[in-house]
Amino acid sequence: MMSSERQIMVISGTAHPEFAEKVSQELGIRLANVTHYNFADGEVGFRIEESVRGADVYVIQPTCKPVNDNLMELLIMVDALKRASAGRINLVMPYFGYARQDRQAKGREPISAKLVANMIEHAGTDRVVTADLHARQIQGFFDIPVDHLLGVPLLAGWFKEHVIGDQDTSQFVVVSPDAGGVVRARKLATLLRAEISIVDKRRRHDMANICEVMEIIGTDVADKTCIIIDDMIDTAGTIVNAAKALESLGAKEVYCSATHGLLSGPAIDRLSDEAVTKVVVTDTIPLPAERKLDKIMQVSMAPVFAEAIRRIHTDGSVSDLFE
Repeated sequence: MMSSERQIMVISGTAHPEFAEKVSQELGIRLANVTHYNFADGEVGFRIEESVRGADVYVIQPTCKPVNDNLMELLIMVDALKRASAGRINLVMPYFGYARQDRQAKGREPISAKLVANMIEHAGTDRVVTADLHARQIQGFFDIPVDHLLGVPLLAGWFKEHVIGDQDTSQFVVVSPDAGGVVRARKLATLLRAEISIVDKRRRHDMANICEVMEIIGTDVADKTCIIIDDMIDTAGTIVNAAKALESLGAKEVYCSATHGLLSGPAIDRLSDEAVTKVVVTDTIPLPAERKLDKIMQVSMAPVFAEAIRRIHTDGSVSDLFE
């Protein structure tokens, strides 16, 4: 039960209403009554059907595909709340789009993550709650509080329950698909009390989503069950190449896991490869029927986000949820 005297309201965008419904159920409140519509030329329309004056409002909207439409809708919702005199506008973004463009990899490129942060802030947002940013330094792109939740503890719980059980954890190896994900892999390995390895890969900088796996560094994976962990699975090229490399080195089973299951383009076909035993992702992004595969498991982060909202609303500590 939340004790704050301020009214709390949860508003869902159209990107992932199922997730918003789960969060509101966890909080024991209903979703606020709003209307989403489009003009004939495709412009986004939005109207709040009840008073939000002075309320703590939580807008739930991941900026997943279609990224630009969902981002624009998000900004319009925040603007409407600002003009309706909402007390505090909290933006809950289970998935933060454009996070991969956090620096200039080559000359004359944009830093789109900073641009998006600026737009969100200038629209009138007071706080952002998100999960597993592709680059954690994006928190510093904002001059407002950003609560950065992690999917790794949730995924660790799934693997403990459904894969490891009471088996000897020395027979499991957590694998980072690249050097940039070592911290995430180490966290999962610590929670599972497993060993760790790293895939050393070479990426072709002239072509997006294309890389070449080189070698495995760290624990010998022969006859071991491997768990690859990443922040997202987009076209699945990186993670499936890593799975194939592990299989070629004698891995007994290879599980692929990530917080965000974008599963774009050829992802489903690639994940169907026999080198991949199962795929475990959270529900920060909706998984359309045509993107589903029997070997894909979804774990809900709604309870984690609901608890974060509860603590923010009652001015409690959110730090524990970061771990």
